[in-house]
Amino acid sequence: MRRYLACSLALCLALPLLATEPPPDAAAIVRGAMTQWRGTSSYTTITMTIHRPKWERAMSMTSWTQGDDDALVRFTAPAGDAGNATLKLGDAMWMFTPKLNQVIKLPMNMMAQSWMGSDFSYNDLAKSEEILHEYDLKIAGVEKQEGHEVYVIEALPKANAPVVWGKQVLKIRDDHLILVETFYDQDMEPLKELTAEKIGRLGGRPYVTELRMRPLDKEGQWTEIRYLKGTFDVKIPKFVFTLSNLRNPRHWEPK
Repeated sequence: MRRYLACSLALCLALPLLATEPPPDAAAIVRGAMTQWRGTSSYTTITMTIHRPKWERAMSMTSWTQGDDDALVRFTAPAGDAGNATLKLGDAMWMFTPKLNQVIKLPMNMMAQSWMGSDFSYNDLAKSEEILHEYDLKIAGVEKQEGHEVYVIEALPKANAPVVWGKQVLKIRDDHLILVETFYDQDMEPLKELTAEKIGRLGGRPYVTELRMRPLDKEGQWTEIRYLKGTFDVKIPKFVFTLSNLRNPRHWEPK
């Protein structure tokens, strides 16, 4: 009887501790996924395939990112696209085209436009922090998948937020991998969806090594990105993220 009472007392004392354990935070989950994707910095080599019902086009590129806001992507193949590059510094983005030998700054209203004719936008290029600053985030559900918990995060724009999407819904696994990201228009109709096609390891971490963007209203159309090589949390020289380097490239990669 004494043992029973002692166990009951211990259980009663433990219950308040269990009840006060903080629930998962939606913003922290999203930020963790972004950190997993690019680290404090990253260097990756990538292929991109643009697929249409009657044709398909493949390109290769190299990407550098630094912090939350800076990114450079330079195309390396095919020959007709080699040298084309985009540079993002904070909220600003520039394009360089060798054929024109011209640097063009993109206005903000073009950030949601197609990037290099693909199903990705310029904002998609660098995983903009916009979702953390301009949307209210909440956990809409938790699913189970292959031994993992998958958090369903609903992102609704804040009042007067200067955003394109009426809503975004993300499914993020408990190891910080984004499995699905669905984009809704202002009428709350889903327009396009980004899905993880293959999960592996890149740069020593779990990673979505193949992902595909599909416009949901265009059957047989998609763009797939495949990560071939990646290094994270490295010190990248400051010259990489400059307009001078955008126009006159000096290649740098981790040793």
